[in-house]
Amino acid sequence: MSYLRHISIGRLLALIVGCTLAIGVGAAAIALAARGPRTTPPPKPLAAAIHDALAAPQPAGITARIDFTNHLVDAASLQGADPLLTGAKGRLWASGDKLRLELQASDAAGGAGDVQVLVDDKRLSVIDTGANTVYRITLPNDAKQRGDQQAPQAVPSVARIQQALASLTHDATVSAAQPDNVAGRPAYNVRISPRHDGGLLGGAELAWDAAHGVPLRAAVFASGNRNPVLELRATDISFGPVAAGDLTVPEPARAKVVDLSPPAGSAGDKHDKGGQPHNGLGAVQAKVPFKVAAPDQLVGLRRQGVRLIDLGGSPGALVTYGQGLGGISVIQAAAEPGKNATAALPGGSSLPKISINGASGQELDTALGTVLRFRRGGIDYTVLGSVPPTAAEAAARAL
Repeated sequence: MSYLRHISIGRLLALIVGCTLAIGVGAAAIALAARGPRTTPPPKPLAAAIHDALAAPQPAGITARIDFTNHLVDAASLQGADPLLTGAKGRLWASGDKLRLELQASDAAGGAGDVQVLVDDKRLSVIDTGANTVYRITLPNDAKQRGDQQAPQAVPSVARIQQALASLTHDATVSAAQPDNVAGRPAYNVRISPRHDGGLLGGAELAWDAAHGVPLRAAVFASGNRNPVLELRATDISFGPVAAGDLTVPEPARAKVVDLSPPAGSAGDKHDKGGQPHNGLGAVQAKVPFKVAAPDQLVGLRRQGVRLIDLGGSPGALVTYGQGLGGISVIQAAAEPGKNATAALPGGSSLPKISINGASGQELDTALGTVLRFRRGGIDYTVLGSVPPTAAEAAARAL
């Protein structure tokens, strides 16, 4: 957790805004505190609370119990069960740059096994025991890794933090630092909500320990819902050295390994020899072996751009409509011969099927958005956005 002491203001605010994408991996920063009186810290301006959190002493290690809530996907619409999808209680161990998070399957999970999440400074691994599958992804280089060979960054001043918060409020509503108590520890809680173009996202909350400056709770809310659809909360914790054996777990024998890391040299957008990305319908069409579907408007949203992207070494097209989280993105790629277009969720849960103008597809409807995939005419289409399924389906049928 040493990187929390040297994180830049931009990255700190990005952590708060983006905890919807990092709620599972964000457990690497979770710290839970020992039981005690349910006291709350004194009121403090948000900028000062953030400054004091960054300057707080780093604990030697963390051992904790946690609750993970997941109401993102309606489990009734899925076949199968998994702690990642249904939520679970669990345990957490963390020390330095290593973390182990264990989500324990309930007896009612129909035989689904526990899920282990392992994080170090270079790789994230998810061991899904029930599916006998290991998912791996190489973590990108960040300021922390570059800083390993440099002097530690100084804690930003309260004034600098206040300037960054003022800039953030142009696009989002940010609450004050609310005194709170999480896992028996005095804590501060902040809520951030998009001002416009938020799609189905209602907001996110982050609570951190007032003394140690590390997060105790992260939650994401759907628009119009007062209860979180995703939440990772500390329930019991202690600080102190953690045994090395508690930070790792053996992988299942003969487990299927799925590497989700981007190919070496892949950086998303594809560029020409001058380093400029290929943008625009004409430029992208000249680089892909299929006809790009890019109408000027899609379900009332104007087309914003067409970009050439790298999809595992093969060229693809990304077409965007609308602005902000309420927009829609369409990813298009030539179908790989012999490769099934269907996908499955952790634990073997299958996605509901859907027909798009006679083409068979799959749809994942969540409280925060919709992802829809289908194959037609040798082209794989993925439509996604923080929109209801009716909007995503209408967009797919209009392609």
